[in-house]
Amino acid sequence: MRMAKTPDAARTLRALSGGVLLAAAFALSGCATGPGAKPGDPLEPMNREIFKLNDAADKYVAHPIATGYVKVTPAPIRMAISNFFSNIGDIGNFANNLLQLKITDATEDLMRFAFNSTFGIGGLIDWATPAGLPKHNQDFGLTLGHYGVPSGLYLVLPLLGPSSVRDATNWIASYPLSGYVYMSTEANVSMFVVRFVSARADLLGATDILSQAALDKYAFVRDAYTQRRQYLLTGAANAALPDYGDENVGAAAPAVGASATAAPAKPGMGGSSSSQGLPNYADPSAVEPASALAGK
Repeated sequence: MRMAKTPDAARTLRALSGGVLLAAAFALSGCATGPGAKPGDPLEPMNREIFKLNDAADKYVAHPIATGYVKVTPAPIRMAISNFFSNIGDIGNFANNLLQLKITDATEDLMRFAFNSTFGIGGLIDWATPAGLPKHNQDFGLTLGHYGVPSGLYLVLPLLGPSSVRDATNWIASYPLSGYVYMSTEANVSMFVVRFVSARADLLGATDILSQAALDKYAFVRDAYTQRRQYLLTGAANAALPDYGDENVGAAAPAVGASATAAPAKPGMGGSSSSQGLPNYADPSAVEPASALAGK
């Protein structure tokens, strides 16, 4: 793998480019408040405009690319790519659990990375999960929250999506741990594109659910993001939403008698969507049940 000729300059450029996104968001905050602003979401006017731009970019660029990726790439290869990036993410999980003094979780994260990197062919196969090593989803925003730093205002960042003042530090802090910083600029860009397409493809099943369930897509995404982050930090029992003053509920309530999806025993633990209290998004390319395929 060829190293960058000027790694320090490349790192500085990447840091500056990220800083520009954050600076632009905060610079716009001066004109963000207005008649549509609410006490729980004072930046809503600005956030909604950025949300519209992000939604248009997703509709006309990201979604078509991800759909094509699913059509031309076999499911086992897509799973291997997803596992590869998930394995790299365990480095950040380990670092943040260590910073939070969660020694057991940090040890499991390190064992996951070593196990999958060795026996899983560089992380292409996830052997750690069936072996009983759970995945712990952690990041620097959660580490700051662990030590009492408030989330701050809700933000929608250009191209990066929902965030908060505290969580906006996530990708900046995690970048040195991703391994991409040690690659050439060309390899770095390629890895970013592949990771982005893979992540977007994994969420194709959520697109229709969002369109059908949300009366207000912005409020739906905001509430889902806020509650998810609060759950990861404090647990399901304390994952209450702030009062945004919305007149309409962003998502439809479950039908009477419908049971809620079980949540994991402790916050920050990974697993399936259903184990985290989220909808279970089916593989977009799956057209036949496993039982039908087994009978062929």
